[in-house]
Amino acid sequence: MPASVRRAVPADAASLAAVARVTFPLACPPHTTEAAIASFIATVLSEERFADYLVDQHRIVLVAEDDAGATVGYSMLVLGEPTDEDVRAAIRTRPTVELSKCYVLPGHHGAGVASTLMSETLREASLTGAAAVWLGVNQLNARAQRFYGKHGFERVGAKRFLVGDRFEDDWVMERSLSPRRP
Repeated sequence: MPASVRRAVPADAASLAAVARVTFPLACPPHTTEAAIASFIATVLSEERFADYLVDQHRIVLVAEDDAGATVGYSMLVLGEPTDEDVRAAIRTRPTVELSKCYVLPGHHGAGVASTLMSETLREASLTGAAAVWLGVNQLNARAQRFYGKHGFERVGAKRFLVGDRFEDDWVMERSLSPRRP
């Protein structure tokens, strides 16, 4: 098995933030400024924010670890009805859960870590009672779109995503949690 996946605990906040600092910029389109990326990381992906996420009853954070126990990826589910109007209009199945984040360190791309993490994330999502999972992915991030498509997600709409002071265009993708499995 390329990685083990478990639910994150408060002691994981620092390692999760460290992975986020490396991986978030990789998901941004080329025109995203370093200042915008740094601002987003500071306000959304800091160790303090992860500490908050890890005790939030409406979030499930999973951590992927290599065989030495080092954090090499993570995912985050957000439970509940979407607050974004464009997402609410686009998704077709309810109840739903958002796949807010799914990142793996670049040195582990292509090794099956992301697929293992996705499988466990979808399993956790199904345990919440949700009938589907949705996510937003930048319209220019073809690699991520291919990965999500491989795991059963389909494009169902579009939304905007604020990074720094600029709105980016995202696709909304959705996947049923039953009966299909990755």
